[in-house]
Amino acid sequence: MRTAVMVMWMGLGCQAACGDELAALTEMDVFNLEYASDPQISPDGTRVVYVRRFADVMTDQYYSNLWIVGFDGADHRPLTTGHQQDTSPRWSPDGTRLVYLSDEHGSSQLYLRWMDTGQTAKLTNLQQAPQSPGWSPDGSLISFVGFVPSEPISIAKMPAAPKDAKWADPPMVIDQVIYRFDKKGYLKPGFFHVFVMPPEAGIARQVTRGDFHHGAFPGGPGRYVWAPDGKSIIVSANRHRDFDFQPLNSELYEVTVADGEVRTLTDRLGPDDDPAISPDGKLIAYTGFDDRFQGHQTARLYVMNRDGSGSRTLSADLDRSVDVVEWAGNDRLVIKYDDQGTTKLAGYTLNGKRTPLAEGLGGTGSAYGGSSFSISGNGRLAFNHSTPGIPADVGVATPDGGPTRIVTNINRDLLIQRKLGEVEEFWYDSTKDKRRVHGWIIKPPGFDPSRKYPLILEIHGGPFANYGDRFDVEKQVWAGKGYVVLYANPRGSTSYGEEFGNLIHHAYPGDDFFDLDAGVDAAIAKGYVDPQNLFVTGGSGGGVLTCWMIGRTDRFRAAASQYPVINWYSFTLTADLSVFFWKYWFPGLPWDHTQHYMDRSLTSVVKNVKTPTMIITGEEDWRTPISESEQYYKALKLLKVESVLVRVPGEAHGIRQRPSHHAAKMLNIVGWFDKHRAAATTQPAKP
Repeated sequence: MRTAVMVMWMGLGCQAACGDELAALTEMDVFNLEYASDPQISPDGTRVVYVRRFADVMTDQYYSNLWIVGFDGADHRPLTTGHQQDTSPRWSPDGTRLVYLSDEHGSSQLYLRWMDTGQTAKLTNLQQAPQSPGWSPDGSLISFVGFVPSEPISIAKMPAAPKDAKWADPPMVIDQVIYRFDKKGYLKPGFFHVFVMPPEAGIARQVTRGDFHHGAFPGGPGRYVWAPDGKSIIVSANRHRDFDFQPLNSELYEVTVADGEVRTLTDRLGPDDDPAISPDGKLIAYTGFDDRFQGHQTARLYVMNRDGSGSRTLSADLDRSVDVVEWAGNDRLVIKYDDQGTTKLAGYTLNGKRTPLAEGLGGTGSAYGGSSFSISGNGRLAFNHSTPGIPADVGVATPDGGPTRIVTNINRDLLIQRKLGEVEEFWYDSTKDKRRVHGWIIKPPGFDPSRKYPLILEIHGGPFANYGDRFDVEKQVWAGKGYVVLYANPRGSTSYGEEFGNLIHHAYPGDDFFDLDAGVDAAIAKGYVDPQNLFVTGGSGGGVLTCWMIGRTDRFRAAASQYPVINWYSFTLTADLSVFFWKYWFPGLPWDHTQHYMDRSLTSVVKNVKTPTMIITGEEDWRTPISESEQYYKALKLLKVESVLVRVPGEAHGIRQRPSHHAAKMLNIVGWFDKHRAAATTQPAKP
């Protein structure tokens, strides 16, 4: 593959020419930035429909509309407009219609658009929003995943309230092990199932049945695919009796559309996901692994016969997890995976030969991943694309591995008025064992190498995740306020192989301290970082490591821990995914391994902390509940360490539900650091 990227942009010359006259990115730009996601290429490969996300400063909400652009970049225009959430566009097999989700008239429902006239029709009126729309191969049926409620458990029979009385809401009785979920809140009893309905509208018919989730989970949609003959679907589900205690033990099933008959295709301990069926219907590709209950396990690419026999691994040569797989004809597949902080596409032949196709996928406004792609009938590809200087655009590629072309420029008007901080990629050695660690530095706009700048070490969460060469609005805003921002992928990070990822298995937090501390030393050695003005922050797993760092060193002038876990014992009993955490991150249940849990908790090192510390968490965070932050705040107060607790109302994990809350998160963190900076040795970047 030629690695050059052909960018169809105008106006970048102004940014280079205007130089320091341009303003830096600010927190208010969360209302100005837009992001492309879920690009869906038409069956003939000539057009791409994608979701374009934006924010409104007056309503303080995020919205999304559908846009269309030619494969050649021509005729770029909106398909839908308005303050609504339009998502999940899917082309009909003949390319004449588009099904999608929209909350234009209230709750999110299925809509159908005729591409020649632009006429639309609302297809459903369900109590709970449908998910994952799709089409049967002949276009005669639309499929989706919908929620089927179960009868809630009842223990007490209450007497009837007197006429005109206003009684309080009744108690909620819970008997599920996963009873609340981050960004979802408290879950109603019931299960997700696959439905079908004619595109002319009518009553949807349930295809899958049973007290199991099919094609989805409380956290979001899963995947199902139609067989080429349209008579059945292949779906990933966990239909085991103890499914709620074995969160990763999914299998692939073939379900007959006419009568719901189920045939099991896989049977092993571990996940079998992302099914894709060859155009001739003979082979099924999928991803998964044999579960060893490790923190990080590499998901391989598999292919098997239609009846589930003859399963074999195609990606044995690739020590990276395969994320998504699609067929490009009957003898070739396209996969997505992360490699050293970069999301890539590659082709695989059935004999295991891999060919690079594209890279630089992403676009969520964060250095994390968050990417998708689609493939046309003639093998053309569409994907969302991000680099440190490109927030999120639509990219396209051809099946021969030719140069990637970026066919949109949705933030052009903003970026010609802003000067971004330059991003430098670098590698350095850990002081623990000389392992090579991958990192990036963002320099303030108008950077002068002869000056000394304060430094923010920003640590990613997960912890089994990765940062990469993707645009990050938070880090750019902090750089715009005069800070050098360092972020890295310490041991435990994904995209560097299974051995590197599992260096923290049952040992997190731990030696990742040395990887991050060495990164600070490497940045100081470059000569432009003020060693008297070092700061540290991070979210989720990065919040854990923030507290771990200040529990082991006093080199930082201030810290800001975002939605951390402080006490692994209490976390395991309050987090939404407790059934996962104790099984994969620990050797057993907390009461059987109390010392192990406590040794890895931040309470074990909190008595060492002298660093002024902010803790910031959303009040509706069910992934790392705010009770964890409250424990750390109270511990610091009892130790008389300068500290503040920032509670963000209505926010879940990440604090990005509302644009103003995202801005407040950035400002509170940098404001805390500004408050504790020593006598300035540099001035903030020119506004």
